[in-house]
This record gives sequence, structure tokens and C-alpha cells, in this order.
Amino acid sequence: MYDQVADLPVAVENCTFERRERATSSGFDRVTTVIHLSGAGETGSGEDVTYTTEAHDALQDSDALQGEGTPLAGEYTVDSFSEALAEADLWPAPPDEERFRHYRRWGFESAALDLALKQADTDLGTALGRQYDPVNFVVSTRLSNADDDTPPTADRLAMLCERYGDLSFKLDPTPSWSDALVDKLTDYDVRVLDLKGLYEGTDVDVEADPEFYRRVVDGLPDALVEDPDLTDATRPVFDGQEARVTWDVPITGVESIELLPFEPSWLNMKPSRCGTVESVLATIDYCEKHGIDLYGGGQFELGVGRDHIQALASLCYPDGPNDVAPGGYNDPDPDADLPTSPLSLPDTPTGIGTEFS
Repeated sequence: MYDQVADLPVAVENCTFERRERATSSGFDRVTTVIHLSGAGETGSGEDVTYTTEAHDALQDSDALQGEGTPLAGEYTVDSFSEALAEADLWPAPPDEERFRHYRRWGFESAALDLALKQADTDLGTALGRQYDPVNFVVSTRLSNADDDTPPTADRLAMLCERYGDLSFKLDPTPSWSDALVDKLTDYDVRVLDLKGLYEGTDVDVEADPEFYRRVVDGLPDALVEDPDLTDATRPVFDGQEARVTWDVPITGVESIELLPFEPSWLNMKPSRCGTVESVLATIDYCEKHGIDLYGGGQFELGVGRDHIQALASLCYPDGPNDVAPGGYNDPDPDADLPTSPLSLPDTPTGIGTEFS
């Protein structure tokens, strides 16, 4: 697929940043930066989903990349702009984690692709020769805040279903989940369990424990199981259930798939983890050729980044348990009029993709 967009011309004249901030149902305030690249009367946008607020503040306080005098100005193709980004310093201050370099790179790369498509008066679906299909989505939520000592309950799921009707969910289990709670969750359509076993040094780390793993894996047998930490103690939990195991954190491109402990049946596609347009499209190509099913993943995007992951899901994996729900579902108290699954097609797609509803 990359060959179909790599040679699109893109003229960059100006670069500006837009800060976004919003409280989330997971108990933290999310900050992102929307990157706007302008040229030839058009503006393309992408979103940096780095998780450190200070990194966004440093980017916006720096004049190194902003304005009409931006060092990114010039005449490119999508591919040559990516090469220029590889040589550019996108970090006024070093990132707290190396994975954030991919997150910011995707923000700039997606903005450039969006701009190139608009300057060519086309959209991503047309460029790739694919149609936009309605997007199935799941609502991703925790059942308790990380700093909340009260036992987790299914109350939030009940509230969401009462407000919006039948919903599907992606949940983040924790060792505090009781047998009674797991049994209660069988009343809901839980499509993915994110064990978060591969994070290190973050607020969402969950320690691998075979008893905990078996409680949720056996208790919710129809759900995919994302990012288990496969140790000598936990590996037997998944004997015969490898087809349910899916991966998120390790997936940064084609090579990362080939390094997995066994051939996957499912993977979570988060373009920000791959960093470049080339890596994202090559990874999707690889999965399609090897019969690996994909579903889209979100990073609490607050702006156009959400539109982009919805567009990729629409074009490439619309029927998966896509964690690309409208951002309002992440609010502590969501609005009553949020769209429900599946998301409708954009009437007039442009660039990577206009807003779904």
C-alpha cells in the first residue's frame, strides 16, 4: 500500500501546534498536540499522542519547528518528507521514554500524508483503492481508577449500556477483580481483555500472576487477551488458547511481529507505535498476506488523530473489535448523544479521513 502514496507530492510552507487537554475516565488529564502543516492553500493535520504533558509544553514553547520559517518547509514527496523527518530534531527536550519518538514521528508523518492527499484533491481510500466501510468499535474503560481503593464493579458498564444501548467493551483487568465480578461481566459483550503485562515503569503496569490470569481468561472465554506477560508460571494458562492472545505494546512494525513468541491470530494496530506511514502500511500489508486479523487501537486522542485511526479501521479492518470509539466515551461523564457502533461513513472524505459519526 505504501507504494500507492509514497510518491504523492507535498509542499510544506508552515508548521503550527495546537494544544489539547481533557479529563478522562481513567483518572488522568490527557494532553496531546495537534500538528498542522500548511502549504499551497491546504492544511494537513496529525496528532502527537506522547503521554508526558511536559513534552507537549516543551514542543509548543519552542520556536525551532514552528512558523513559516520552519526547517521542514520545502517541496517533497510523502517518502522524501519522511526521510527529512528522520534527520530532523523533533524534541526540544529528550522524551521520557523512547517509544514516544514514534508517537511524535507519527504526528508529523500523518500530517504530511493528510496534506499531500488534500493538495492532490483526494482521500486515503481513493489513493489506496479501498472503500470506507462502517466501523465497529468497542468502548475501552477501566472499572476503577488507578488511585481508587474501592473494589471494582461493573457499574460503569451498566451506566454506558443504559445510556447508549448494547455496547461492546475492551476492559483492563486488575488482580482486584473478584470471581463475582468476572461472573457479572459475562452479562456484557466483553471483546478484549487488556492485561497490560508488558508495560514497565508506568502507572498502568499490571504484574503477571497465574491465578489472576486464569481467573479472567477462563471466566471470560469469548474475549481476546491482549499483552500477557508470558513467564514460566503464566504460559500454561494459555496452552491451547494461543489464538485468543493478541499483542499491542510490542507491535512497532513487521519485524516486531516476526519476533513474537508464536504466530498471532490477532494484533492491535496502533499507527503511533509504528511511527512512519511506511511502517504502518507495511504492517497492515503483512498481516493481510499472513491471515492475521487486526483491530484498531486508541491512545486517548483528542483531535484529528482519532479520525485517522477510525479511517484506517474503516479501510482495512472495519469488523474487528476496534478500540476507536468516539473520544467522548473516555469522558468521566459522557454526553448522552454520542454515536453508537458502527460508525457511519464520512459524506465527503478528504485527506486521511473526515470525522465519522
